[in-house]
Amino acid sequence: MSSLTNTLFILWLSLLSCVCTVHVMAIWPGGRSTRFYDFKIQTMRVTKLCNSNEIVTVNNMFPGPVVYAQEDDRVIVKVTNQSPYNATIHWHGVRQRLSCWFDGPSYITQCPIQPGQTFTYEFTLVQQKGTFFWHAHVSWLRGTVYGALIVYPKTGVPYPFKHPHEEHIIILGEYWLQDVVQLERQVLASGGAPPPANAYTINGHPGPNYNCSVNDVYKIDVVPGKTYLLRLINAGLNMENFFAIANHKLTIVEADAEYTKPFVTDRVMLGPGQTMNVLVTADQPTAKYSIAMGPYMSAQNVSFQNISAISYFQYLGAMPNSLSFPAKLPNFNDNLAVKTVMDGLRSLNPVQVPKEIDSNLFVTIGLNVQKCQSKTPQQNCQGVNNGVMAASMNNISFIKPSVSVLEAYYKKIDGHFTEDFPGAPLKFYDFVNGAPNNIPNDTQSMNGTRTKILEYGTRVQIILQDTGTLTTENHPIHLHGYSFYVVGYGTGNYNPQTVNFNLVDPPYMNTIGVPVGGWAAIRFTADNPGVWFMHCHFDIHQSWGLGTVLIVKNGKGELETLPHPPADLPKC
Repeated sequence: MSSLTNTLFILWLSLLSCVCTVHVMAIWPGGRSTRFYDFKIQTMRVTKLCNSNEIVTVNNMFPGPVVYAQEDDRVIVKVTNQSPYNATIHWHGVRQRLSCWFDGPSYITQCPIQPGQTFTYEFTLVQQKGTFFWHAHVSWLRGTVYGALIVYPKTGVPYPFKHPHEEHIIILGEYWLQDVVQLERQVLASGGAPPPANAYTINGHPGPNYNCSVNDVYKIDVVPGKTYLLRLINAGLNMENFFAIANHKLTIVEADAEYTKPFVTDRVMLGPGQTMNVLVTADQPTAKYSIAMGPYMSAQNVSFQNISAISYFQYLGAMPNSLSFPAKLPNFNDNLAVKTVMDGLRSLNPVQVPKEIDSNLFVTIGLNVQKCQSKTPQQNCQGVNNGVMAASMNNISFIKPSVSVLEAYYKKIDGHFTEDFPGAPLKFYDFVNGAPNNIPNDTQSMNGTRTKILEYGTRVQIILQDTGTLTTENHPIHLHGYSFYVVGYGTGNYNPQTVNFNLVDPPYMNTIGVPVGGWAAIRFTADNPGVWFMHCHFDIHQSWGLGTVLIVKNGKGELETLPHPPADLPKC
């Protein structure tokens, strides 16, 4: 930001605080000031890709409104559902200290907000700052229901890098011409894979590579010599994406809303659910440069959209109609480009990683094919070898219950979940190369709403192991309610004898891309009571059952105990 813009922005923030700040002597966690927002989930008609159709949005904006706050602020968002579908909002990356009721995943922490109903989310951004986002967490509604959540450092606390001339939010998305709620129903009914998106989008714009989209393009005007902070968010449904700017270097300074040591690269990869802040200096000759978003597809034999979304990084003084320098993206299956960026991510400062581990979980992740049980197999068994597609953790496909797991747990309502999620697979073999591939017979997963119970304060290590039962693939695994240290990752099967963990400055993340045909090791302390969803952030995999729930029990005293549910918690 320029100093003037910056001053105006800080003035605006403080005015906002004055207008809507309630100073209360509350027990921690009470925010320094309170930010109020009003969300109306509603349908609106948009014209894209030569078609006009209805999409679900918040406040008739696509992407939705930006929520601004400062570290330790309290945020209150009243959500009114004026759409024809069930809805919830998840505040992705917010750790929800003692506010599990407001986390947002449907049937995990709450029942959906039904059409015509209202629910107010309240949470405090305890010791959190950076780039987050919010999105719907029910069916595939987050295909269009998403927006940025930007949390600034406390007043007077600078960034740990030179203050940028301006900041820009860049949300990567996927766009379907079909209604995404109907699309999910059709895909699940078919038993097969979803169709590729009709387009990728940058801030809702596909750019000139797509039909009827020459003017449907996002643009950043830049001043030569100035440095810009780009807040990158991948809100896509089912694809991971490369991102690059023609002829410009990107310096990563934050990943998943935690500062990192500055790392310079030509391109980055973000999976759905990941955010990243990069600095870009306008140090090239005055011209128009392409910003490109394209596919990273690590799985075999999967169809995907291979046309890149384009926006412009345009220098003041460049001819508006001039051709742009093209951005070079890696090949769609360039695993090395992904590893290079991951290798460069390190926490800015040394961190306190749990050294002793109380609970060591080994969790396999991947796809399954279930036997066809349908009387109309042509319609319902379109998976591999005429089976039905599924996905699992430790070979268990997660089934969402009919009331939320949190409500069932809190009110001790029997019959909605079990406490027997296994801490390791039932049998060990060569997960990556030697999976029993007699599809669909040997890849059957079990179904269940199985959860893992953790005592308060447990120091947890989870090894996430990709499997090649159907195909190996990079899976973006997201854990609600926590960030975790990514202490190690590698290709092949995890081998405790040969691993070399980084316990000094590992990145602190909330969504980890488990390497294709590989593994990742994460650590955290279970000190936030509640019911927390851990799942693949590809919505198709989540729909197929690639998830589980960690239940963290109460500790001692008020600050370690989950409060009562809010009075307006939606009913199922």
